[in-house]
Amino acid sequence: MNGRRGATPRATAVSAPDGGGRSVLEGAFRLLEVVERREEAGLSTLASECGLPRTTAHRLLDQLVGLRAVERRGRGYRLGPRMFRLGQGWQPHSGLRSAAREPARRLARATGTMVGVSVLSEGRTLVLDWTVCTTDNTLAPLCDDAVWPWFTAAGKVLVAGAPAGLPPGPSPASWRAEAAVIRDRGVAYDREEVVPGVCCAAVPLHGPAGTPVAALCVVTDPAHRLDRLADALARTGRAISGRLRRR
Repeated sequence: MNGRRGATPRATAVSAPDGGGRSVLEGAFRLLEVVERREEAGLSTLASECGLPRTTAHRLLDQLVGLRAVERRGRGYRLGPRMFRLGQGWQPHSGLRSAAREPARRLARATGTMVGVSVLSEGRTLVLDWTVCTTDNTLAPLCDDAVWPWFTAAGKVLVAGAPAGLPPGPSPASWRAEAAVIRDRGVAYDREEVVPGVCCAAVPLHGPAGTPVAALCVVTDPAHRLDRLADALARTGRAISGRLRRR
């Protein structure tokens, strides 16, 4: 309460309908999604893409700027440092980041590859962490992208072990046979299927119940033999899964 008789409690105000039946929280998160997708955009563009009145979008953006969730840059808006910090703390399984950190570093140093820890969310591969211990700068730009299609090696190894209903949407006619091979061998490959000049292999990371909670992948160029990297990758995956089971 703000001290005035009959005033609306703050929690109620946050969930009150706004902008054509849209809740304030829904509108704010929709703005954040568009800002993230656009990287930087002006008020009119954001309001239009969110389906919000311009005045409502302006008010919500001002509040998000005050919370440092969004930054104002000239006439444009972009994600702020608070969203970065909050995003870095997200993980689908307790202790996943800490369990994977040191084994991933050792694997990257031993193989000279980039190593990633990924999860599957809403039909996409989300990279939680990259470990880079290679002098090959041609792969470094990959670290700038945290969201990839489900059919990366990491995504495939998780979809293959997931319940029925995945992958989302259409899949190649060969996917059922490929998924069976992935489950049998415990490893998935991507040989320049997603990005030209980039190859990767991935294994699942299992939680206490034995179900896959994430994937560990190595990323390299076509000159490396993925099948030779797979043994070291599998050993590291088992070590991380062991750490997760002990939590």
